[in-house]
Amino acid sequence: MVVESAKGECNLGQHEIAFKYRDALGTCDNHVIYKMGAKDIAAQQGKSLTFMAKFNEREGNSCHIHLSFRGLDDSYVMAGDGDEGMSELGKAFIAGQIAHMKELTLLYAPNINSYKRYVPGSFAPTSIRWGRDNRTCAFRLVGHGPSLRLENRVPGGDVNPYLAVAGMIAAGIDGIEKKLALETIFTGNAYESDSPRVPSNMTDALSLWSESQWITETFGKDVQDHYSNMARIELAAFGKAITDWERVRNFERF
Repeated sequence: MVVESAKGECNLGQHEIAFKYRDALGTCDNHVIYKMGAKDIAAQQGKSLTFMAKFNEREGNSCHIHLSFRGLDDSYVMAGDGDEGMSELGKAFIAGQIAHMKELTLLYAPNINSYKRYVPGSFAPTSIRWGRDNRTCAFRLVGHGPSLRLENRVPGGDVNPYLAVAGMIAAGIDGIEKKLALETIFTGNAYESDSPRVPSNMTDALSLWSESQWITETFGKDVQDHYSNMARIELAAFGKAITDWERVRNFERF
């Protein structure tokens, strides 16, 4: 794998590392190899690190996914002469992302803790909109010409990359096949808009995933039921847990 950049981020001890683009499966493999290797290297140094989405009340850990696509002849079919340098295929691909964001959120945010990232002003999105280099939107269009790509800012550091990328590809293909129209680009602060919102908790995300006919048709009933069951088990376990917050708040209060 090739590291393109690494830098300190907003939270204490937080770092960002970016790998050079490659095919979808290879990118996901690199993601998993890096996470496992980084934890092992940290342990050898007597340290520990976490990829949980929200470790404390400051900025969370993200896993922004940049995705572009090419034609069978390796041409840059996402770019074109349309709005913001996109082709009609590119616009339909992004329209598919927006159309299916809510029902795919369970893949992008697979744990109870995942949803605590989605706080206004935290660099984690709350609005399902797209914008040109706009970090307040769920989808950020980046680059020009051959470098044009879409960034999905919803996934956190705890994401399963294989599932998240599969979800993005499926949503994009659906947008292209149905020739979905892309909504107007968003400018300004999406946190302050009245736009459709990213599901703010696992209960809502579970309902959207489990009740979606498109999810059934796209991933199959077995996959839909499997990850629905995963979410229900997670919710049940959390519902039984007594947290430190509850003890601190209530031990002497009543």
